[in-house]
Amino acid sequence: MTGYAKTAAAWIAGIALLFGAAALPSWAQAPTPITVYKSPTCACCEQWIKHLQANGFKVSAKNVDEIAPIKLKYGVPPALISCHTALVDGYVIEGHVPPATIRRLLRERPKVVGLTVPGMPQSAPGMDAAQGEPYDVLAFDANGRSTVYERH
Repeated sequence: MTGYAKTAAAWIAGIALLFGAAALPSWAQAPTPITVYKSPTCACCEQWIKHLQANGFKVSAKNVDEIAPIKLKYGVPPALISCHTALVDGYVIEGHVPPATIRRLLRERPKVVGLTVPGMPQSAPGMDAAQGEPYDVLAFDANGRSTVYERH
């Protein structure tokens, strides 16, 4: 390791000790593993995966012919479904949830099954419409109840 690399590594380690890993830029943190179940032909799912990767997630994409059994297995309420289902650190992520919102979930660790962006809002990550369409990220529990977790 060069002198510069050692200095940079020491600086990054010092920041992590002082402020915690959340203070580090995404490139300095270990990637967060996430498994995404999706249709093999879904283009917006691929775009969402690119958003995840660009924001420090290590994605394991699983192409499945039938996504409904995955949603049922992990407790996604029928009224809250979207095109893909992901699993990250004990939580279910349904649809085009922004990577920063997933990071917030992992920091706060609320007692919920997961987060969802029902349907496919055109301004959500992976859909990337030019005009911003407001949408909500909902948290849902094991009984299928949901509450607004974040507004975009």
